[in-house]
Amino acid sequence: MAQYLADNQTRFLNELMDWLRIPSVSADPKFHADVLKAADFLKTRLEEAGVQHVEICPTAGNPIVYGDYIVSPEAKTVLVYGHYDVQPADPYELWTSPPFEPVIKDEKIYARGACDDKGQVYMHVKAFEMMMRDGQGGVPCNIKFMFEGEEEIGSNNLEIFVKANKEKLKADVILISDTGILANDVPSIEVGLRGLSYHEVTVTGPNRDLHSGLYGGAVQNPINALCEMIASLHDENGHITIPGFYDNVDELSADERAEMAKAPFSEEEFKKSIGLPDSYGEKGYSSMERTSIRPTLDVNGIWGGYTGEGAKTVIASQAHAKISMRLVPHQTSDEITALFRKHFESIAPQGVTVEVRPHHGGEPVVTPTNSVAYKAAADAMETTFGKRPVPTRGGGSIPIVAMFKSELGLDTVLLGFGLDSDAIHSPNEHFGVFNFLKGIETIPHFYRNYAAAK
Repeated sequence: MAQYLADNQTRFLNELMDWLRIPSVSADPKFHADVLKAADFLKTRLEEAGVQHVEICPTAGNPIVYGDYIVSPEAKTVLVYGHYDVQPADPYELWTSPPFEPVIKDEKIYARGACDDKGQVYMHVKAFEMMMRDGQGGVPCNIKFMFEGEEEIGSNNLEIFVKANKEKLKADVILISDTGILANDVPSIEVGLRGLSYHEVTVTGPNRDLHSGLYGGAVQNPINALCEMIASLHDENGHITIPGFYDNVDELSADERAEMAKAPFSEEEFKKSIGLPDSYGEKGYSSMERTSIRPTLDVNGIWGGYTGEGAKTVIASQAHAKISMRLVPHQTSDEITALFRKHFESIAPQGVTVEVRPHHGGEPVVTPTNSVAYKAAADAMETTFGKRPVPTRGGGSIPIVAMFKSELGLDTVLLGFGLDSDAIHSPNEHFGVFNFLKGIETIPHFYRNYAAAK
């Protein structure tokens, strides 16, 4: 296996770079043709790798690429999930190289989607090829692949597809590589993810933009009002002020928090990596806890009025913001969406109206660490990294993990290989060459461990 990887790693990297050149941005309709092109690319590569049956399944939105390789009806079955769509690359001017012209610098692949999630999806394609051709026994279990093109816009059609194709998707476990490890010398497996409640809000004042000299001081300024409303959503201790927000939060015990604290983490390195003099967050919790076991509320974008060159003295008619909340067990997205809407509308000052438009949400999840599949993944990482992986809770959200559990009755193993420093969703996203190749090396061990487990 190691020899096949060594002999073909340049080709594997070049193929990934070709895929990264396709700007499969699902959020922007102008890239729709490229999203379809990325799906076709993936279908072709799965077929070349040796997957028996591959098809592009249409949905009401972007298609799902499905494939399967069945060794025996009696064998265990793994359903691999990932996504081929990527985040918008804006702002382009902050990239050190064009986001869809991938380059390798300092042993890292720089491109939009390099880590999230094209690079990690492509690990599975090449790991499958390697099992087929490395002479080490072939594919030991049934493998099904399901790669969607709408993850970055809320997976709007995935649940519909899953509900309509339960027999096709029948499996024993889900395998996802859309997460990361603590460090290249500290392997880890995420066993928890936060949920999500995402909204766009609009504050409306006068029926048109007004001259700030003629009207200033006599009307409520929607931008001022929005800023005050947003500022009030946290208190001086970083605590979210929405009534009822914390009612169902799963509070970890002192022993559980102490166990979490054993994971390697440097506060100084954390601050240095993002160029900040100090960290910030809810009082009484560490940075590691704030980004994993505690819920959050953040403004993701804010706009209104005149933002062009020079000056234009106006009071804007409207102000807008996008606001997201990360949720923890046992919060639900429906509950938090209702609480946020009620509270945000209630704090509007006189002179403006407020509209809250929910976008999408997802549920928090904790996956078992005592399952056969988790042990197979941990053993695989120990084989390739030389260290037992640390179980961690991630700060991000993969809403479909909870959906897979409710619709298919399957637990998920989050076997990711990215790093927090990979700048996913940001300019200069990258994925380590080491991490890409280590994923290809590790994944076959998972299949072999899982197939052999009793």
